[in-house]
Amino acid sequence: MVNFILIAVCIIAGMIFKATKSIHPDAHKGINTWILYLALPAVSFKYLPKVEWSKEMLFPVATTFLIAIGSLFFMKFYSKAKGYSERSRRSLELASGYSNTSFIGFPLISAFYGEQYLSIAIICDQTMFLCLSTIGIISALKGGSNGSGAIDVKFILKRLFTFPPFLGCIGALILSQFIDLTPAEPFFDKLAATVGPLALFSVGLQLKFNGWRKLWSQISMSMLYKLMIAPAVVMLLALIIGIKGDVAKITIFEAAMPTLVTSSIIAEQFKLNTKLTNLIIGISIIFGFITSYFWFEMIQFFIK
Repeated sequence: MVNFILIAVCIIAGMIFKATKSIHPDAHKGINTWILYLALPAVSFKYLPKVEWSKEMLFPVATTFLIAIGSLFFMKFYSKAKGYSERSRRSLELASGYSNTSFIGFPLISAFYGEQYLSIAIICDQTMFLCLSTIGIISALKGGSNGSGAIDVKFILKRLFTFPPFLGCIGALILSQFIDLTPAEPFFDKLAATVGPLALFSVGLQLKFNGWRKLWSQISMSMLYKLMIAPAVVMLLALIIGIKGDVAKITIFEAAMPTLVTSSIIAEQFKLNTKLTNLIIGISIIFGFITSYFWFEMIQFFIK
């Protein structure tokens, strides 16, 4: 119960501070810097050395890519049926294929399942960033240049290998093989504990809802894929191939998370429809709190 209260308080506090102009409009950028450069790498160092690696761990990796690729096909057919431009199509792909696995996912996993399951969630999170930095960037390049964007491999690799959480993930995996990180665990605990409150507060500061009525058709279709179809596909796949237990549960739950906040940054950078992307992010977070409970119950019923 405490975790649910924390989630509500942090997001509402961010919305109130923003509405009353009690905080700088760009305050979320400083908060996000702390999370990206210190808190999320600390999560990697706290949990990854304890992960018991197995073939099942390929499941969150594979399904994260599956969701991203699935959004390409889903939005291609939807956009073609509606006659949307390449720019709108790519904006919808960016807003539909990538889950908020850390800023929203980590706090909700802690609330529904417990912090010990973050060791699995971080695999989903790092794979999500890998997808966004490859498939997502390619979509953005295509949409930002009316479909004729050249794929700059060097640019994509630079983004990937300069992203602090990704470097933290690689560092934790390598160093834990040669160094006993146990004495540093209390330090990592303190830093990792800031992810939930600060991430949720940052989300509250960035929520935007103006003009949603005119774009409701696109918003609702994006949320249908992100919040319902994607986790349903992952659950069905888990049942078909026999993936059970904690790995299946956390993977499905992470797949059910709302749209990744970073999608807005990429949409802005490549001159996509940032208004649409921001609205999908904000509204999917609100709906995501409801659908996450639905998927928690579904997971409890179907996944043993």
